[in-house]
Amino acid sequence: MTRTLVHLVRHGEVENPDRVLYGRMPGYHLSQRGRAMADCLAEYFEGHDLAAVTASPMERAQETAEPTARAHGVSVRSDARLLEAGNHFEGSTIGSNPRQLLHPKYWGLIVNPFLPSWGESYSAIAARMMDAIEAARVFAEGREIMLVSHELCVWTARSHVEGRSLWHDPRKRECALGSVTTLTYHDDALTSVTYSEPCGDL
Repeated sequence: MTRTLVHLVRHGEVENPDRVLYGRMPGYHLSQRGRAMADCLAEYFEGHDLAAVTASPMERAQETAEPTARAHGVSVRSDARLLEAGNHFEGSTIGSNPRQLLHPKYWGLIVNPFLPSWGESYSAIAARMMDAIEAARVFAEGREIMLVSHELCVWTARSHVEGRSLWHDPRKRECALGSVTTLTYHDDALTSVTYSEPCGDL
């Protein structure tokens, strides 16, 4: 029986003093603390048999992946299926000032939180993430692979494989910055899901 580990990593902290919902916007890089998280992840994966290090195309994910890839003598691969979720509030500061949602221009975006109606559906996120995970499992068969993505994407994939509703309270996600959610497969069967926060002390 072949054992394969797929590690879903949330990127490190981003430099974002204006608290913009940056989503897929370019130009958002890791903060100093985020770079420390990237280095911490490289230490965490020291001694692991990583076949590859793959990341979302976003700068923050690529920068999070780079120290681990360098330590393992590989280049960071990009996979658009790991991209941040689409969000129509992108570029706003609604996250830090939710009273803005009282403005009529936003009402049409919040009619159905179960989809959600303000962006890419949870089911679409789950589908592309599972495609990326399965491709990674096949590529790294018998070894390990690191996939760097984003909070909602990692949590949606985990909810899918654990059989939970994809709709959820964002405040209850177990997916801290720099965290690692590990899917363990024996042959093509998922046998366990574990979670760790190697950067929790930063």
